Amino acid sequence: MTGAFRPEPRAARASRAARARGWRAVAVLGAALAAVTLASGCGIRTTSVPVDAGAAPSRVPCKLPSADVTTRSPDSVAAPVYLVCASQLVTVDRPVPADASRSGALGAARALLDQVRQAPPESERRAGFSTAVPAELRVEPSRAGDPAGTLRLSSQPEDLSEEALAQLVCTYAENEALVTKGSVVLGGPGEYPPRGYLCTSQTKARPQDGTTPDALAPD
Repeated sequence: MTGAFRPEPRAARASRAARARGWRAVAVLGAALAAVTLASGCGIRTTSVPVDAGAAPSRVPCKLPSADVTTRSPDSVAAPVYLVCASQLVTVDRPVPADASRSGALGAARALLDQVRQAPPESERRAGFSTAVPAELRVEPSRAGDPAGTLRLSSQPEDLSEEALAQLVCTYAENEALVTKGSVVLGGPGEYPPRGYLCTSQTKARPQDGTTPDALAPD
């Protein structure tokens, strides 16, 4: 009879079922591979283009490896200099001429200023050190009428950044020849009277807050 239903041969049904099972297996395998890729790569696509992420950060910031410590020459001595690291003041040893202290307070002040305003070498930069002291800053002798021990800077101390002034004061405070009545006495090129500055634990911990001034009357 025309249009009558004819049952599908058994062999055809088996072949179609096998193909369906095969496609399901492929789909399951593809989903599993996608899940593994997502889990291992955190969803970030890989790339064959090399990426320069820069040097690896220092594991111990504000600390120099012993191999990078500056070597002193026979005619120099190690002096502590304060640099900025992790928003604090931290000392590094720098070589200064051995005869700087024999040149008086001014000679010692100039030798230390040369070091504290110097851009840190690569080893110190890798450890996080920097300096805020201007490279052009100079220190000059005191004037008549200045308190004993006064050092005159080429810029007014108050015009320096708080970190730069803190660096300089704390560096000078490590040298007994540059301390008068417990303070470092600094003036500028103008007619303003010099002032004494203290290097305290707060100054070292938060140099951006400014050093603690201690007014000194002229002798």
